[in-house]
Amino acid sequence: MQNIPHTPVLYREVVEVFKDVEGVVVDCTMGYGGHSSLILESNMGIKLIGIDQDQTAIDFSTQRLSRFGDRVEIKKGRFSSVIKEILKENINIKGILADIGVSSLQLDQKDRGFSYESDNLDMRMDKNSALSAADVVNGYSKEQLEKILLEYGELRNYKKLASVIVSERPFSSVKELSDKLKPYMPRGKKIHPATLLIQAIRIEVNDELGELERLLKNIEEAGLKDSKIAIISFHSLEDRIVKQTFVKWAKSCICPPEAMRCICSNNHTLGNIITKKPITAQEDELKQNPRSRSAKMRVFEIRG
Repeated sequence: MQNIPHTPVLYREVVEVFKDVEGVVVDCTMGYGGHSSLILESNMGIKLIGIDQDQTAIDFSTQRLSRFGDRVEIKKGRFSSVIKEILKENINIKGILADIGVSSLQLDQKDRGFSYESDNLDMRMDKNSALSAADVVNGYSKEQLEKILLEYGELRNYKKLASVIVSERPFSSVKELSDKLKPYMPRGKKIHPATLLIQAIRIEVNDELGELERLLKNIEEAGLKDSKIAIISFHSLEDRIVKQTFVKWAKSCICPPEAMRCICSNNHTLGNIITKKPITAQEDELKQNPRSRSAKMRVFEIRG
């Protein structure tokens, strides 16, 4: 029997979103099959396509989901590009789920370089990707580092942090990097002082915001009908992109604000926002899985 390594966040809420769906659901970030298995168990009317770029996760989930037989298909690759091909081929997609976060197993495996205690600098979700955290930390210019620390880490002292990195490099591990920069990191929060630093580097390495934006763009252009889109994010940058995109999708009139009257035909809405406020974890889940405290799910329903 497999040792299940990852507890999916908002597991009850995800099941609730897709409980009445009949057709194909795409799990864009399948990971270790947590959400996928629960969706398949709770609704016999669903067939699922799982996507992941991590071969370790794919190997695990192939075994975990094998009991569902031909109700499951697994594809490897970046979800933004794989979903584009799936949307072209499959006209019966009735649900799309994306959990935009690093899995617990990836965080806990020190050799993956996501942990503060990691003995290397990697952070690649796909081990075959060219760019690693070592390339960013040890190879980026001071200006490039400032940009990602400000934009992706939202760190006020981004100039100082970039300066320290440049003056102290090369770094060989996340632990060495976080220890060296610890005196300059924000304090007083419940998170590890190096959280925002590692977040910024990880987002750059995996192009996480670009992936999310391309995913949403591909969904928008796919011409889906009667489909639910659920996106789980873990920090404000991702949540802001999802929120703004859903607001855009819900608008019927797309005329510029300065227009005196509507000239766009006022029929551009894709559907409606199901979650006026993001769904967050319940108290019992927060106690069992502290990592769920940052999770926010927004849901949009594309109408036919």
